[in-house]
Amino acid sequence: MLNLILMILLNFVVGGCIGLTGIAGFLLPMFYTGFLDMPSSASLALSFAAFLISGILGSVNYYKSGNLDLKTAGVLSAGSFVGALAGVKINLLIPADTMKIILYLVVLLSGISILLRKDKPGNTEKKAVQSVPFYLVLGAVTGAVCAASGAGGPVLVMPILTLLGIPAHTAVGISLFDSIFIAVPSAAGYLIAAAGNKEVFLLLPVLLVAHGIGVFAGSKNATKINQMLLKRIVLWLRLRSRASNSFSD
Repeated sequence: MLNLILMILLNFVVGGCIGLTGIAGFLLPMFYTGFLDMPSSASLALSFAAFLISGILGSVNYYKSGNLDLKTAGVLSAGSFVGALAGVKINLLIPADTMKIILYLVVLLSGISILLRKDKPGNTEKKAVQSVPFYLVLGAVTGAVCAASGAGGPVLVMPILTLLGIPAHTAVGISLFDSIFIAVPSAAGYLIAAAGNKEVFLLLPVLLVAHGIGVFAGSKNATKINQMLLKRIVLWLRLRSRASNSFSD
């Protein structure tokens, strides 16, 4: 019972953080495997099912608030869907620890770069990259890495988009939309792998409701956060994730 309560609370809190910043999903698989000793396939199945909910609810709210560039999100997501299909396969071939090390190093460096990049007033803001092939490749690569490692998507995509010149709030909206197309093939693949684990299917509806409530609450209040504060939150979560990963090793 205690484990169930902890899982519900974690899904609510992580959902809220995803709604606010687009990231924090990586905490779910880390908690499931690190603290509950859950099998990898079951952990990733529950995590990516939650990411699907957060992606849908979060991107809807960001679209309503005018912080979702559908053109960029659509191109990026097309690449991510293909990459995620490959990522699930890669997960079975490459040790999980190796994937985590690669992911957290990239995310940590990109997070620091976001914090150091100063926002400039007026029209002096860096013009965002508009290349369709670039976003297709970016989606494929990040989709594969996130699907294989269990990080979700926004934790890697959001800081990269910000570095490319996309405003922080819009980058969160795009990354949440993109996470839907990473989560669909990933959740399906890992649920199939965990088909023999009945506990997963019993926990799924309860955890998804808790996660969804958190995402809805977080995304509703996201536009109230200052751009620089949002970047600092992203960096802090990233540093914490790196520290937690090192500790678990």
